[in-house]
Amino acid sequence: MNTYYTQENHGPFKLIDIGRLELEEGGVLEECTLAVATNGRLNAARDNAILVPTWYSGTSKIMEQVYIGPGHALDPERYFIIVVNQIGSGLSLSPSNAPADIAGPRFPRVRIGDDVRAQHRLLVQHFGIERLALVVGGSMGAQQTYEWAVRYPEMVERAAPIAGTARNTEHDFVFADTLMDAITTDPGFRDGSYTSPADVAAGLQRHAKLWTVMGWSTEFFRCGRHRVLGFDSMQSFVEQFMNGYFGPMDPNNLLCMAWKWQRGDVSRHTGGNLTEALGRITAKTFVMPISHDMFFPPTDCLAEQQLIPNSAFRPINSIDGHLALFGTDTNCIAELDGHLKELLVQPITSGR
Repeated sequence: MNTYYTQENHGPFKLIDIGRLELEEGGVLEECTLAVATNGRLNAARDNAILVPTWYSGTSKIMEQVYIGPGHALDPERYFIIVVNQIGSGLSLSPSNAPADIAGPRFPRVRIGDDVRAQHRLLVQHFGIERLALVVGGSMGAQQTYEWAVRYPEMVERAAPIAGTARNTEHDFVFADTLMDAITTDPGFRDGSYTSPADVAAGLQRHAKLWTVMGWSTEFFRCGRHRVLGFDSMQSFVEQFMNGYFGPMDPNNLLCMAWKWQRGDVSRHTGGNLTEALGRITAKTFVMPISHDMFFPPTDCLAEQQLIPNSAFRPINSIDGHLALFGTDTNCIAELDGHLKELLVQPITSGR
């Protein structure tokens, strides 16, 4: 097991076995264990729950560090906040910690819908929650947020997809391919049968460099934002920050997440009709792209928002681009918090 994915690095979280999960692609997770971090308390009415799914490579720890706490919209003094680490994240059941028969490259294909069905079972059976005050997530967390709002509209009162789309674009699909190729073309990858991430160090470094190019924005580089973040050169930023972040991660975990990221698409529920799928959403929805995001640009997000009833477009400004999700731009996080606070006071029509 990869020692990067520990309570010391990413806790506290609890491991909760939700039982046998049959997957959309035909595989099975006999004991689907989810890594769950909670903040706050569920009230007597069980109507103050907020669900936060995680993004590619991220865990519940970053959500706790950047988005949850007093003064934030996600305030544990008011809400019961449940952060569920996605399948393949390294904390929940993943290629790196699975039983031997499905470990590593033998791990079955998982889709966004599988994550959401697993989360639904967790909430209903383990916590006894039947309504969510809010589902909110960034990037792949936004994909899961959309899936929740379309698949379980009666359960989601409010939805806030941040820096993500309901249907992945062809551009994003191709970019995810380059991320995967960076890893799999490393001779040390050995078709996924490497001994440790160190065997795939060159591939992980290429992967990190691609994230550097696309995860931030051209304005980020032109304005020297890496120096504001404490790095005296771009080389040191790439080597210490970006490689330092991705280097310890398990390559098969990253590939598992990238595969389902590529195929995120709520229109699968309606035979490919995105308008019909998004028309199913009854949640009060704020669509929140990041202004300089090169993965999920505001124009892509706006086109989808216009198909969602009872929704609003709330772009967030940051030249840090997609990776402003890391919390590098305090003004961006403050703006995001403001939108979420506005959304959380929106009245919900009784009898929804």
